[in-house]
Amino acid sequence: MSSDAVKKRKPKVIRNETGTPETKRGRAEGDQAVRVYNEEVELEARDPQQDYMLYKDTCAALAKLMAEIQELKAGGAKVGSVEIEERRTQCSVHFITLKKLNRLAHMRLKKGRDQTHEAKQRVDVLHLQLQNLLYEVMHLQKEIGKCLEFRSQHEEIELVSEEEFFQEAPAEISRPHVTRDDQHQLTLARLDWELEQRKRLAEQYKMSLARKEKIQKAIEQKREYLSSLQPGLQNIMQASLPVQEYLAIPFEHMQKQAEVSRHLPPPLYVLLVQAGAYGQACDKNLSVSISGDVDEAKALSRPPEDSQDDESDSDAEEEQQNTKRRRATVGVQLDDKRKEMLRRHPLSLCVDLKCKDGSILHLFFYYLMNLNILTVKTKVSTTTDLSGAVSAGELLNSESLLNCLYTSDHGKETPNPANRYQFDKVGITTFADYVSDLGHPYVWMQKLGGLQFSSDSALTGSALSASHMERTMKLLRGRLQARLALHKQFSSLEHSIIPVSSECQHLFPAKVVSGLMRWTMMSYQEFTELGFVQHVLKAGLVRETDLFFMAVVERGTARLLAAVVMNPRYPEVAPLFSLSLHWKGERSGRTDDNLQVRALQLQRVQSCSGVFSVKLFSK
Repeated sequence: MSSDAVKKRKPKVIRNETGTPETKRGRAEGDQAVRVYNEEVELEARDPQQDYMLYKDTCAALAKLMAEIQELKAGGAKVGSVEIEERRTQCSVHFITLKKLNRLAHMRLKKGRDQTHEAKQRVDVLHLQLQNLLYEVMHLQKEIGKCLEFRSQHEEIELVSEEEFFQEAPAEISRPHVTRDDQHQLTLARLDWELEQRKRLAEQYKMSLARKEKIQKAIEQKREYLSSLQPGLQNIMQASLPVQEYLAIPFEHMQKQAEVSRHLPPPLYVLLVQAGAYGQACDKNLSVSISGDVDEAKALSRPPEDSQDDESDSDAEEEQQNTKRRRATVGVQLDDKRKEMLRRHPLSLCVDLKCKDGSILHLFFYYLMNLNILTVKTKVSTTTDLSGAVSAGELLNSESLLNCLYTSDHGKETPNPANRYQFDKVGITTFADYVSDLGHPYVWMQKLGGLQFSSDSALTGSALSASHMERTMKLLRGRLQARLALHKQFSSLEHSIIPVSSECQHLFPAKVVSGLMRWTMMSYQEFTELGFVQHVLKAGLVRETDLFFMAVVERGTARLLAAVVMNPRYPEVAPLFSLSLHWKGERSGRTDDNLQVRALQLQRVQSCSGVFSVKLFSK
């Protein structure tokens, strides 16, 4: 390369920060000139609107030059002609201008985004500061609310009224010249007066405690003295037992019974008091006693707090044990619920009714706590052996002895209407299934205990028991005497011995030609299977609670069957006879008039002989 070419080379342009192109020449004459150019500085000085107008003008000029070049080429100008090269050079300059404008536009966009981002950051900082301020405001509002809602402890103290305070408080505490105009000072003064009063009361309390201790010591000394008298009194009571027995005043027994009676449930207690009062006033042969587990009854009568503590302890023990056991089935749970519902009170009453012949009717009364009813079981004690009469075995049976003491009172179902709903919960269909174990819940017995489940009577409690006591005791004694007499008569029938009084002797034939071959007892099912008693069944004259007997009388080839139905209320209700004669065919009182006459004669003879009254049924 020649030196002329080097001299003609264009200098290098460097843009500086001021935006003005500069040409820097080196020390040596042959060095290249350097200029510094900074577009960012130029961007600050340029107007975007002017750049936009420059962009439009440049595009228009570029389009015009392109059109001219096209026209020249169309006119036949060569590619390297001067006109085309000049216009191409101008187009290149315009392209450079467009690139610069594009570069400036991108720089403006980046700068705008950076400014927007910085503005957003400032807004976020301000928003965070706002949230902090709002939180502090909310915290301050809560604290202000707590301060406004604050209740000082002195507000819970019941202070004396202001009038009483100014009357009773001394002047150094009340300070009327200050407190009457200042509510705060008044409250402080009233609190000071309250403190002084409490100090005075505390001193009085200490003095009262000292006096109490002295009195307690005196009580303990007297208690020790009285306890030292206990052995001597017991010896005196023990020595007086023969005197009590001789005078028929069982003082010690009555004292023990009175102590135990405190643990009786209310119905049994009412029965104890009323039966004891009736025995003392009207019936010396009636006695009442208490039996059962007294300790268990005391446990039942504990206060609720103690019982709850015991239950909680027992529940905790059961939970520990149940962790090692298999879970109970539903059936076992129902059985446990039934047992709990039918649970009896641990104490019971025994009422003894003594007859003139020495026989005793023992009545055992029980109370079912959850059902709120009384039940009874019976037992008969006699001075003679009653095992000789086979057919009379059911006469003194506990299951049938007291049936229908009052009309239609069979004692099979509970008289308490609420029990029906209780039974449904545990699956009990009828109470009759449990009568043999628990006893019979007769209605008359509920009234003796003061329990009234109907609106027939306005009396309750002791008044209800007293109104039924005398009649019931007479009915019980009459039932026992009637059954014992009937038992004796049945025993005579089984041994073919019929005691006849002198008044009825002329009614009996001198020569006996017929004989009683059999006298037996039968069940209700066996009675219903007899053909000659169907008319009696259809008439509704027979119930399952009745007693049924069969007599067989023979004379030669003739055979007479007599079915006897005895009502539990005998002798108030006469027995019912149905006769069937087997002689030259079968006859009954419904079809044979002669048999009716014979039955009437039998009725007359038996009525006179005192065996039992007869009621002949025939159609």
